[in-house]
Amino acid sequence: MRLEDVADRARVSISTVSRVLSNTGRVSERTRTRVLKVAEALRYQPDIRARTLAAGKSKTLGLVVSNLQNPFFVDIISVIDADAHRAGYAVALASTDYRPQKFAAAVQWMLGHRLAGLALVVSEEEAALVDSLASETIPVAFYGVAAAGPNVTNVRTDDCRGMKRVAEYLHALGHRRFAFVGHDARLKPLQDRRTFFLEAVARLSGSIESTAAHGSDSPAGGSQATRQLLSAGFMPSAIICASDFMALGVLKALREHGLAVPGDVSVVGYGNIRLSEYTTPPLTTVDVPREQIGHAVSSALLAPAGGARDALRDIILEPELIIRESTGPAA
Repeated sequence: MRLEDVADRARVSISTVSRVLSNTGRVSERTRTRVLKVAEALRYQPDIRARTLAAGKSKTLGLVVSNLQNPFFVDIISVIDADAHRAGYAVALASTDYRPQKFAAAVQWMLGHRLAGLALVVSEEEAALVDSLASETIPVAFYGVAAAGPNVTNVRTDDCRGMKRVAEYLHALGHRRFAFVGHDARLKPLQDRRTFFLEAVARLSGSIESTAAHGSDSPAGGSQATRQLLSAGFMPSAIICASDFMALGVLKALREHGLAVPGDVSVVGYGNIRLSEYTTPPLTTVDVPREQIGHAVSSALLAPAGGARDALRDIILEPELIIRESTGPAA
């Protein structure tokens, strides 16, 4: 349905319809009421993209994330969306499901639409794609998988420090047999998290054993990885997870095998999603400040060119170890 159709049915000019729908200019109340009734009857939807082009400035931010099922990403989306709404912007959202091809397609779709800025909260690291985004005229913000540049802000968490704190804490509790449960090892941020943990464990004193298992980024993936560990004959005293989302499944698999947490096995998550406080037992985890991540990303996209935006380039956030009841002294 076109603007012209509304004008014809309401027996007014196109400019009058435009003034009514945009609530600008002087129009009699009688004419306004007639135009609005016709627009409703015809189910007319304004062409936002055309209106944006006419105004010369977009009021839409693009946001690409890896996993819409993982509450970690949902929390960041919520913050960015709220910041955008307060500033008068809308958010166009896409998910990659950790698939590089889908990541590239989502970015190309976003760039094909007029955007004020693009945020990529992903674990995929596609070097050519990341490099190409540096030449875009709109501001771009990454979480964790890019280097900061003239038009690119990178927000990241110091995972090395986070994993070091986990390893030292568990070692102090007497743990010497460690297992790391992660997902797609091809994803650099996840591979880095695993590497940081194993490096931290290797620096500990005493006779240390460690291994790793992988599943999907989901509770089912955590359960699958735990079953792999136990069926292989490795009995860890502590399991460290790449995400709280996977830790939910780890706790379930251990219960199904008759193992007590933390009596037999301690479990540590990563992310501190809200659900981690309500697991049985409540989950010890590394807090990744998702609210700070969301605000930093939206600030990078919404800040005016120069000044504040220039200061937002490489932002490193410190993780914090949150100790709850899923960890205890080694059996």
